[in-house]
Amino acid sequence: MPHDAPQDAQARRAVRPVICYPNDSLPVPDMALYRAARDSARKIDEITAPPREAACFRVPKGGIFRISCVDGPQVGDLNLWNASDLRERFYSGKTRALHGTHLTTSERMWSCFPYLRPMATIIDDTLDWYGIDEFGGSVHDVIGTRCDPYTHTLLSGGQYHHCCHSNLTRALADATGLPLPEAEGHVHDVLNVFMCTGFTRDTGQYFMKASPVRPGDYLEFFAEIDLLGALSACPGGDCGAEHSSDSASCYPLRVEVFSPPAEALAGWQPPAPNGYDRSHGRGA
Repeated sequence: MPHDAPQDAQARRAVRPVICYPNDSLPVPDMALYRAARDSARKIDEITAPPREAACFRVPKGGIFRISCVDGPQVGDLNLWNASDLRERFYSGKTRALHGTHLTTSERMWSCFPYLRPMATIIDDTLDWYGIDEFGGSVHDVIGTRCDPYTHTLLSGGQYHHCCHSNLTRALADATGLPLPEAEGHVHDVLNVFMCTGFTRDTGQYFMKASPVRPGDYLEFFAEIDLLGALSACPGGDCGAEHSSDSASCYPLRVEVFSPPAEALAGWQPPAPNGYDRSHGRGA
C-alpha cells in the first residue's frame, strides 16, 4: 500500500540535481578538420537497408558515413563495432551518460570498456532544428534498446522475426560468417537514428512518436577507428504507432561511405584506447 509522505517531503524533492559526468573536459572534436575532410571526400560505397531488414557496412578510420532517409519517413537502429575486434562495440549507456539522452552534431558514439574511446563523431544532422518538444521528445536517442523478439513474446505472446535485434543478428552473421547464435551475442544497444522518443512526465515510461524525418534528411558521421556497422530499417516505419509490425509503412535507409584524401586528414590521429591502468584495479 502507498506510504504517507514525510513532513519534509517537499524539501527532499527540492534538492537540486548534480550532473554525474560533467563533460567540459572531454576531448573536443576538431569539427573544422572533419568538415574539410567531408568536403573533399569521394564516395566509395553505398549500401541499402531494406524495409524490415538490416545491412552491414564498413568504414575505414578517417572515413565518413551518411545515413539517409530516401523514400519515406523511416527510423533505423545502428550498431557499431571495431572492424578488427568485435569485442569493442558501441556503448550506448556511457554515451548517454556523457552526452545526454539524444545525440546531435559534434557528439560522439563511445565504445565499451576497457576501450572507452570515440568510435564515431556526428558531423552533420539535418534534424538538429527539432530540439526537445513539449512532450520531452527528441531525435536520435540512446535511451531505447532495440525492438526484439524476446520482449515482443513477453508482452504479446507472439513470434515476430523482423525485430531490429533479429535483423541486426542476421546481417552480422552474413557479413562475418559467424553462426547466428554467436552473432547474436555481439548485437548491442543502439543509436536509434531518426527515432523521436522521450520519457513521460507522469509515469517515466519510454515513449515514441512519429519521427519528423523526411526524404532528404540525413545523419553524417566521421569514423574515428575502422568500423563495421549494421543498420536495421525498423519494422515500425516512423514508429508513430508500433515498432514490431508487418502493417506499418516502411521504407529503406541508405548508407553512403566516403573517403577523404590523405592531405585532408593531416595531423589527425585515431584515438587510442582508454588510458586507465587496469593492473591497479586487479590488485597488482
